[in-house]
Amino acid sequence: MKVHESINFKGEAAAIEPRLIALRRELHQVPEIGNDLPQTQALVLQALNGLPLEIHTGLSLTSVVAVLRGRGQVPTDTRRPTVLLRGDMDGLPLTEETDLPFASTNGFMHACGHDLHTAGLIGAALLLSAHLDDIPGDVVFMFQPGEEGPGGAEPMIAEGVLEVTGQRPDAVYGLHVVAHKTAGEFSIRPKTIMAGVGELEITVTGRGGHGAEPHKSMDPVPVACEIVLALQSYLSRRVNVFDPVVITVGEIHAGSAVNIIPDSATLKGSVRVLSDAAFDQIARDLPLLSDGIAQAHGCLADTRVEKFYPPTVNDPDETAFVVQELTAMYGPDRVKILEHPWMASEDFSLLLQQVPGAFILLGANPGQLAKEPLTNHSPEVVFDDVVLADAAAILAQLAYDRVVSYIRPTSGVTTL
Repeated sequence: MKVHESINFKGEAAAIEPRLIALRRELHQVPEIGNDLPQTQALVLQALNGLPLEIHTGLSLTSVVAVLRGRGQVPTDTRRPTVLLRGDMDGLPLTEETDLPFASTNGFMHACGHDLHTAGLIGAALLLSAHLDDIPGDVVFMFQPGEEGPGGAEPMIAEGVLEVTGQRPDAVYGLHVVAHKTAGEFSIRPKTIMAGVGELEITVTGRGGHGAEPHKSMDPVPVACEIVLALQSYLSRRVNVFDPVVITVGEIHAGSAVNIIPDSATLKGSVRVLSDAAFDQIARDLPLLSDGIAQAHGCLADTRVEKFYPPTVNDPDETAFVVQELTAMYGPDRVKILEHPWMASEDFSLLLQQVPGAFILLGANPGQLAKEPLTNHSPEVVFDDVVLADAAAILAQLAYDRVVSYIRPTSGVTTL
């Protein structure tokens, strides 16, 4: 049987970097949001055209699933291995405020770097397709809409992305660019790497009236404001500091004129947690908190707390494998083990609940900003697309080496 040799995807990725940068900048100009991304899907299909891939498009969303069937030899007594690589494609409902020559002008923005994720995954498909005869297994490329909401991983799982090759993947990998970290720096940690997220909505109902006579009404606006402040006091006094929670109220809606006291006021926000127990506590306590404050002012409060994505939890063995691969490719100075999770959230977590794998953070700060680096989701944020070669190379390397490891087990991987 053929011995599977090591492949230098890092060197090969450098050769296709200009192509990936051009593709990323084209994607950046046409961001789309949610699960309906027709322009983005068309660009992905165009970029994959001609590669030796089985292409599947989504039924309920504009996803793309591409399957590479490797032609490398697999022993007759060995199950054919499969690895899944995922990249998300959607943007944000945000107007771009950069001076980039390829900036979006359609009112949406790739402010979280998903255009880099898409281009990087296409790069991995290009690299692996060039070694079809060497790959003793299958690789699934999962191009996912809706990560920012309403969630694209769940419907893709329901439509069979995890069974597209005929069997479940042995491992899943993905990565996320981070605007405030040094370009080319990889970060990872075993177990929880990103928070789970839920949505909070509280509607305070009072009694409207004339703005000149508030005593004849029951004004819900100051009650809603008091609840916003009380949420932060609640977090500091009632939540275990070793199982942290972050609540951010991002929307407050009330009223239609400056001289009218409205009947109701609504606030909406996000809830970030690192454990299911913390979310259960929030879901139990916040209705009591908001209703108590509202009743003290003669109003009523209706509170909804809905779980959105669970925490992103890396498999310890797969994390150790990723660290080994990253260190071999880029050296230990470019690989950081995070001390704490990142409190952002990801629906890649749903894949990790079903298949062992790991999620990687890749710094993409262009290093040219005079002020403190901006974060993902800022309308002014800029990502350095020089990291695309690294993204493509590590995804391809992980897929190839993990497939080969099932044919010829690797040694030296220890749990972090």
